Amino acid sequence: MDFTFPISGITAPLWLPPLAGAVVAFFSSMVGISGAFLLIPFQISVLGFTSPAASASNLVYNLVAIPGAAWRYQREGRLWWRLAWVITLGGIPGTGLGAWLRIHYLADRAAFQLFVSLILSYLGLRLLADLLKQTVPGEGADHPADFSIPLMATFSFLVGILGTIYGIGGGSFMVPLCVTVFRLPIHIVAGATLTATLLTSVAALLAYLVLPVPIWVTAQPDWLLGLLFGLGGFIGGLLGARCQRYIPQKILKSLLAALLLGLAVRYLVGG
Repeated sequence: MDFTFPISGITAPLWLPPLAGAVVAFFSSMVGISGAFLLIPFQISVLGFTSPAASASNLVYNLVAIPGAAWRYQREGRLWWRLAWVITLGGIPGTGLGAWLRIHYLADRAAFQLFVSLILSYLGLRLLADLLKQTVPGEGADHPADFSIPLMATFSFLVGILGTIYGIGGGSFMVPLCVTVFRLPIHIVAGATLTATLLTSVAALLAYLVLPVPIWVTAQPDWLLGLLFGLGGFIGGLLGARCQRYIPQKILKSLLAALLLGLAVRYLVGG
């Protein structure tokens, strides 16, 4: 039976959002991403939800879906807190600017789709280029390599802006950057980026809640929709984090690259 969500105004079966959240979280949590970057295309194409409120609702999903996977990584001793805190503290200052840009300049569906396709194209091509090389950075590493804290914080600030515009907290941007720019192994990056995504999502959601909004724009999250996405994502993320260690790094990176490029082409052509 279909249900009309009060804030977004979309109509869908109540079982559909948690199912979508579970599926995307299972696969994306294996590469250190909450799954929110896949829910934006789902909201646009399946639900017809395109306003800045869709980005804010995605952040609600993050707050519910990520803790399970982050806890699993921490319990198994695979959460690199130093990296998580650098990404978080670097990214939080960019969340306010990102929310403001989304509300005032990217509220239109066509503009937002173009933004999404360009960002995903860049990230997907970076990963694809890395996969075509003879050696895979970080493959087989037992311990995390070092990284430049100022450079990581700078990238995190920029990702805080982009991630808040998109409504994902930045994980899907930070994972390719950590792997391709900083040459860190994805098995070690995953827990840290998920945890940082959770913490920056709190700041990003607050920005959507408190910033002034033009009268023709809806920026408040659809709390019920985000909660249902998140409940499914919590379960999917737990299972994905548990299974991640059994899948080779190259397969995980290939999966991420395919998802990014496929979505980029879909929205570039559609736009």
